Formats: sequence, C-alpha cells, structure tokens
Amino acid sequence: MSIDALSQWLSSHYLQIKFIHISFATLWLWSTSVAYLNYLVPVFRAWQANPDDIEQIKKRNWVMERFDEGVILEHIAFPAVLISGLSLLFITGWGPQSYWLAMKLTIVVLVFLPIEFCDYWLSHFGGNKAKIRRDIPGGDSFASPRYENAVHLHWWFLIVTTPVIAAGGMTVLYLAVAKPM
Repeated sequence: MSIDALSQWLSSHYLQIKFIHISFATLWLWSTSVAYLNYLVPVFRAWQANPDDIEQIKKRNWVMERFDEGVILEHIAFPAVLISGLSLLFITGWGPQSYWLAMKLTIVVLVFLPIEFCDYWLSHFGGNKAKIRRDIPGGDSFASPRYENAVHLHWWFLIVTTPVIAAGGMTVLYLAVAKPM
C-alpha cells in the first residue's frame, strides 16, 4: 500500500479516528484519578499519620500494588492516543503554522512522554512493588529497603506529576477540541 493510498484510507475514517483519539485521551487522563484521589491519598495520609503502624503499612503496600495493576488501562490508552494522534496528524495536513497543534505536541512530547516512561517503569518494570516483594526471601516487604524505596519513589512521583497531568491534559483536550489559535 502506498503512502497516498494509506492517507486516503485514513482520511475516509477521519471522524472515527478522532473519536478514538479523544476517547482514549480522556480514558488516559482520568483512568487513575479516581483511584489516586479516593484510595491512594486517604491510605497514604493514614500511614503518614501513623508511620510505624503495621496495619497502615500493610494497607499502603496493598493499595500501591493494586494501583500498579490498575494503571494497565492507562498504559494501554496512552499508546492508542499516540497512534491515533499520529494518524490524525498524517491525514489532516496541520503543521507548525497551527499554533494550537504546536502547543499540544510540545506538551505531549516534553511533559507526557517523559512522565509516562517513568510511570511505566514504576508500575510494570523495575519499580513494580509486587515484583520487588516476590524477589524478597519470604516475600516480607516490611524488611526490604528496596520495597520501601520503591513505594516512596512512586508516591512522590504521583504527588508531583498528578497536578501536571491534570492541568496539561485539560489544556491538550481544550487545544484539540477548540483549536483556539
């Protein structure tokens, strides 16, 4: 299939691709916000109020491991956003002269991509708390500085990036829909 044929085929599906793009962008943006605000924050506040309470530590660890599993939906949505966005970019002909697009792509490339790379690592690879716990002899996360460091690093990552993602995500959605410039 030639580039022109691919472009024509994609162009004939513009509205469907745009629907997929906006749907997955919204899913990516809000998929973890409910868990973060309603589960992680209260559990971490309770643990911080009683940092030596074994029951609070158990809850904190359980919630963090569930959060690592729960972000799978977000981490499926993000590549779908990128693929559908690149498809839209390919078929629309918008370029750097479209300031809204330049702003949107700047936020995606300079903010979202680095955050997502870190998030993937923290949730699925080297920072995955369940994997770290399984590597500990006896599975005792309480005796592992590596586990504690992973929990603390992920928690600080979420504290710092959540407002950035929320503000940047709403800005990108606004730019994509309103095309103000």
